[in-house]
Amino acid sequence: MNRRTCCVAYLAILLTIPIAAQEPFQKYYERQSAEAGRLHSQKEYAKSIAILQELKLRPELQTADDEFQHVLYNLACEYSLAGDRDKATATLQDAFGKGFLSSASLNGDSDFDNIRNDQRFTQLVKELQIRERPQQLLWNSTAWQTPFREDLPETEKIAGLSRLWSEAKFNFVFFSRRDGLDWDAQYISYLPRVQATKSTFEYYRVLAKFCAQLHDGHTNVNYPEELGERLGWPALTTKLVQGRVFIDSVRDPALIERGLVRGLEVQTVDELPVREYGEKNIAPMIGASTRQDLEVRTFEVRLLGGPLDQPVTLELRDAQGKIRKSIVPRMSGANADKLPHAPWKEFEYKVLPGNIAYVALRSFGNDAVAKDFAAVFAEIQKSEGLILDVRENGGGSSNVGWEILGFLTDKPFSGTQWRTRNYRPSYRAWGQTEKWFSQGASKLLAHGPDPYRKPVVVLIGAPTFSAAEDFAVVFDAMKRGKIIGEPSGGSTGQPLSVALPGGGSVRICTKHDRYPDGKEFVGVGIQPNIVVRLAVEDFRAGRDTVLEAAIRELQRAK
Repeated sequence: MNRRTCCVAYLAILLTIPIAAQEPFQKYYERQSAEAGRLHSQKEYAKSIAILQELKLRPELQTADDEFQHVLYNLACEYSLAGDRDKATATLQDAFGKGFLSSASLNGDSDFDNIRNDQRFTQLVKELQIRERPQQLLWNSTAWQTPFREDLPETEKIAGLSRLWSEAKFNFVFFSRRDGLDWDAQYISYLPRVQATKSTFEYYRVLAKFCAQLHDGHTNVNYPEELGERLGWPALTTKLVQGRVFIDSVRDPALIERGLVRGLEVQTVDELPVREYGEKNIAPMIGASTRQDLEVRTFEVRLLGGPLDQPVTLELRDAQGKIRKSIVPRMSGANADKLPHAPWKEFEYKVLPGNIAYVALRSFGNDAVAKDFAAVFAEIQKSEGLILDVRENGGGSSNVGWEILGFLTDKPFSGTQWRTRNYRPSYRAWGQTEKWFSQGASKLLAHGPDPYRKPVVVLIGAPTFSAAEDFAVVFDAMKRGKIIGEPSGGSTGQPLSVALPGGGSVRICTKHDRYPDGKEFVGVGIQPNIVVRLAVEDFRAGRDTVLEAAIRELQRAK
């Protein structure tokens, strides 16, 4: 079935509630669509079809293009999965006639595998591609798909900067927050900078600095694959604690033998004080919506990265104040993965003392995490308290997190609200200010009448980002429990990805999300109910003070 990305998809959930006599159609539509989605996930295609057919016939739907589009598309999916090729293709033809389809959605949706070889389906895809060609030439011309070269021609460098500038100008959602930023003046000032670059690597660094002027965590430049293959990191990680940088983990046994262990403080990087090095060489190329996100990306994620053939020189200090210097090689990701290390798990479940269930949700990148949670839910139900840890979760699909939240309540709950720019050329010609297209908080439904009813806490930190923040926002709005830790990264939204010359790309945030009641968290971060910041002595001792605080809170709430 058709699903909108990030924060705006309808969640697949439980039983249909009888329609009230005076219930607004939008609420009825949301509930019925959710029920159809639940039936779809259970392969009850005939029952889902009955709901969607009833919605299709409602007169209110005829004037609601967005909703009508989703009903027709999802109805075609169900017919296809049910094996009714005639009705599936007829419904797609109906959607095509109303301008509701794209060839990319049809080609990429496995729900249509049953009719993919049907002549009517293949003909429809061809007709769509013909209809889409003018838009494809306007927005996705193959002219941008130029080959990688060690030094791109000057014309391509200027064209790439111009495309980044123009796409952001018309699509970036937060210009209203960038008071004082003259985007056109920035573009003009960067023209000679890109012209002066002597390599494609240098050119992309300049593009990254230009893009970083927008200060948004979902707006950034991606280097061509050929350049990425030449970059590496030492086989160790760093941690920012109370403004200081420490070695957090070491994966290479050879480095451990040389005395590089967890807890050593990084004093200098390549002869520069670590703060100066990060602020000079790393931070200017990072788009971040908050200070905490910028700090994490600078001093934990990217600090020691660089050319594979250039080792990094570190000056390190131990807890007794002894200084040592070490030259550390950088490794490719493939070689680093060959080193012994504990496997990274998207989902982890265990029972802590006191019969407290602990669930680490480290990614919402695929539906497997929600399925894993559902698989252990019967065991979680036996616990006296639940900890949901998204401190390491950098995002994915918001639906995955919201699916999990559906296990914590037996009542409908609200998703985030959002808006995007509504640029109309004629309005600009008439001197009118730009308007917004806004979508209110979507209604999400519980899984059933027997949810988890014991106390719950959610753990967050600065690395909590994107869809993980959408999860924490909705949990917060549900008033289901406390949030503990440090403010989150403060960035979510729907990026638009645009190709750049030489094989790179830029993504631009097009969507401004907020709490269900309109409260802001992008550019601020989600604020914990209980703030717990890791101290240096606790870090060196290996204590998880955030988790300890969560356990105390659950014990208190019993």
